[in-house]
Amino acid sequence: MSDDRETDTASESSYQLSRHKKSPSSLTNLSSSSGMTSLSSVSGSVMSVYSGDFGNLEVKGSIQFAVDYVDSLKELHIFVAQCKDLAAADGKKQRSDPYVKTYLLPDKGKMGKKKTLVVKKTLNPVYNEILRYKIEKEILKTQKLNLSVWHRDTFKRNSFLGEVELDLETWDLDNKQNKQLKWYPLKRKTAPVALEAENRGEMKLALQYVPEPVPGKKLPTTGEVHIWVKECLDLPLLRGSNLNSFVKCTILPDTSRKSRQKTRAVGKTNNPVFNHTMVYDGFRPEDLTEACVELTVWDHYKLTNQFLGGLRIGFGTGKSYGTEVDWMDSTAEEVALWEKMVKSPNTWIEATLPLRMLLIAKISK
Repeated sequence: MSDDRETDTASESSYQLSRHKKSPSSLTNLSSSSGMTSLSSVSGSVMSVYSGDFGNLEVKGSIQFAVDYVDSLKELHIFVAQCKDLAAADGKKQRSDPYVKTYLLPDKGKMGKKKTLVVKKTLNPVYNEILRYKIEKEILKTQKLNLSVWHRDTFKRNSFLGEVELDLETWDLDNKQNKQLKWYPLKRKTAPVALEAENRGEMKLALQYVPEPVPGKKLPTTGEVHIWVKECLDLPLLRGSNLNSFVKCTILPDTSRKSRQKTRAVGKTNNPVFNHTMVYDGFRPEDLTEACVELTVWDHYKLTNQFLGGLRIGFGTGKSYGTEVDWMDSTAEEVALWEKMVKSPNTWIEATLPLRMLLIAKISK
């Protein structure tokens, strides 16, 4: 967490991508009214790498596993035996490199994910591995166990091959029949996390595009996008009322750490007021059609950050600088806000938008 810069009022970064043939010639060091601005110049990787590729392969086949709670160790043991008849990520050679991943939901950040080894070049992998979670039995009964099967791709995103979800509240952990190995049909992903279908709350924000930050200069200058994160409303309560939320911002396609800014964390409320302004410079008019503002809301708890919901504000064209990208997926409301901002320069455009599930781009070094 040490490399995250944080101010209470305003922060600033430059939007500058190595893919641009004409990258901005200089970085403008603005000052905010509070004098608490941090400037960070942005350059580097353009392609955003996602944690998973959902929906590109048909889901088929089944998985064999067993679930056991070991009282003496206070551990949940998941014995992952094998899969059969999986979808082929490599269509030509009719094979995949599958592995199995498990989560306890809804608090997947706290317990962490467990994974088997990858078995290469097969649609019928055998694992015979035990994945363990140290957890009290009473807490376990409030959880769902999610097992998902993935194809491991060294060069591209891993591909989702199917999942099984067990509701441990209704699962009899003492029944010996339930401790036996069983086959379960793999299902399509209904939700990346359990909160998908539920209300994730809203964000009240305002955007402004400033084409000429320094008026009267003869040399052409690049513009700025100002993002004013005002507050969030009705955030989902994952840990009772102990929410400690903050907002992170990245201007895609730049996923480098330097492009990322965040608000301070606001504790003990699910209606946090941030009033934090972020400034990104280096925007040419043509960049506005290619870039996307990704705002994500997180709950900080101990050493983990749990994703609560997010927005992607852009034109939602599915493409950026000629490349098809998953993250250019703005909803109609998000697109409407971006369009108004572009059409009304030097004017704050305000909106209250519903937060949604996002597949988050990994931060590149």
